Amino acid sequence: MTTLLVLLRQRLRRDRLQLAFWIIGTAVLAYSSMSAVFTTYGDVQDRKEILGVAIATRTILVFRGTPNGVDDGAFAFFLLFAFLAVMGGLMSTFLAVRHTRKEEEEGRAEGVAATPAGRNLPMTATVIHGVLANVAFGLLIALALMASGLDASGCLVWGAALTVCGIAFLAFGLFAAQLFRTSRAANSLSVAFVLAAYLLRGIGDAAGTPSADLLHVTPAWPSWLSPMGYGQFTGAFVENDLTPLLIPLAFAAALIGVVFALQAVRDQGASLIAGRAGRATAGPVLSSSFGLAWRLNTSILLSWTAGGIATGLLATSLSSVVNQAATDAPQVLETLRRAIGSEASIEEAFVAVFYLIVGILAACCAVQVGIRARQEEAHGTAELVLGTPVPKIRWLLEYWIVGTIVIVVVLAASALAGIAGAGNAADPESLIPNVLQAALAQLPACLLFLGITLLVFAYAPRATIAVGWTVVGVAAILGVWGPILQFPDWLVKLSPFAHTPVPAGGDTDWTGGIWMLVIALAAGALAVWSMRRRELASGG
Repeated sequence: MTTLLVLLRQRLRRDRLQLAFWIIGTAVLAYSSMSAVFTTYGDVQDRKEILGVAIATRTILVFRGTPNGVDDGAFAFFLLFAFLAVMGGLMSTFLAVRHTRKEEEEGRAEGVAATPAGRNLPMTATVIHGVLANVAFGLLIALALMASGLDASGCLVWGAALTVCGIAFLAFGLFAAQLFRTSRAANSLSVAFVLAAYLLRGIGDAAGTPSADLLHVTPAWPSWLSPMGYGQFTGAFVENDLTPLLIPLAFAAALIGVVFALQAVRDQGASLIAGRAGRATAGPVLSSSFGLAWRLNTSILLSWTAGGIATGLLATSLSSVVNQAATDAPQVLETLRRAIGSEASIEEAFVAVFYLIVGILAACCAVQVGIRARQEEAHGTAELVLGTPVPKIRWLLEYWIVGTIVIVVVLAASALAGIAGAGNAADPESLIPNVLQAALAQLPACLLFLGITLLVFAYAPRATIAVGWTVVGVAAILGVWGPILQFPDWLVKLSPFAHTPVPAGGDTDWTGGIWMLVIALAAGALAVWSMRRRELASGG
């Protein structure tokens, strides 16, 4: 028991800042969102119109939740639960992989296994740590909802649903860590599982059976395949039924049992899915340091490009839906305009919001390129490259170029997907220029995040991962949610996404984009130049 407590204390200490960011940040976002819900949809008639449009068009339900009435709590649950569950799911899966596969990958798990802790106690400590994190996540969000004035019993059911969903995702993250030899692959599968759960829940809601008054929906069977679906089955603030949560809890318990069984028979560092054998000889791409930098970031590019393509398709293929929504419920247009800070038309606003999401995806891709440079340095493989006639300035410059290329590829792919989806629009000729401008408008902000990440890498390399993800995460929340949640204007403007040019007819203001481009180029150039005298910083 003493050894278990030591391991648990180590995990709590190691994750204190990351978990504080996830848990407190999400709770603050939930509280702020409630204020926005009451402000924007305070009238019962407005809520009836929104639910009527959502149920009539169905596509909106994919991005929201299960309609269950117009009362304050039920309407807020419809708008926010799925998004908060995604946040909890990502927190849980990252935690699971970080304390299992990542520890094996870095060689630390072997040292711990050589002590009296063995191989099972560290896994037990990780499970307890993850469960406690999800309990704190659900409880703090429940308290935030209570503070906004919602009924306490419904808030506790909402918090319990988030906790159980998070535990189910934690179990899957632990399982994914058993499947793959690298933490990157395990994290990729875990994120895909969270997003698939969100999509299945959305499909279940969209294919569900509406009530006669168009205020309630009974989800279809795809929701039964998602932990988030069972969270919604609780009917917080209406039924307050905790029984559906037994299913994801049973799923988590069974999967954790499988994980312990695999952990007992699996060799340290091995995985159920064997790593692919490398080629006997290098191909032409690997004949240079630039080719190596490109090859190392190919999987990153493919993942984020797929997300960009899907978002681009949605941006234009749903134009008829959003036009109908804006006609039936004018609040939709006002919400979109508030999100982008522009008096654009409904189609321009809708495209701008979706391509703002594309910009976030491209920025994340760029940040990962900078983080990859740090990982190469930390693992000692960059030293092998720099031991050849490749100077440090050229080495980082090549990563900067690769980062720029991946941004352009993600944006271009999303633009092509948007053009393809525009074929279903009423007036595709007018929509296509908006798509091209909206995609291009994301370039300065994405380059700025790349420059910031490389600048941190040059001056504080060990902080690259934490600062890179924190900066882009906070900027995304402020830039996308800040205007909707009516954050102070000065706070919203701290986000580069708030200065992204918004295509609005012939009145598009590119001033913010030009300034961001200048700053981005200056940051990148300073980062590359600063590498000439910096010593390599190996290790975490």
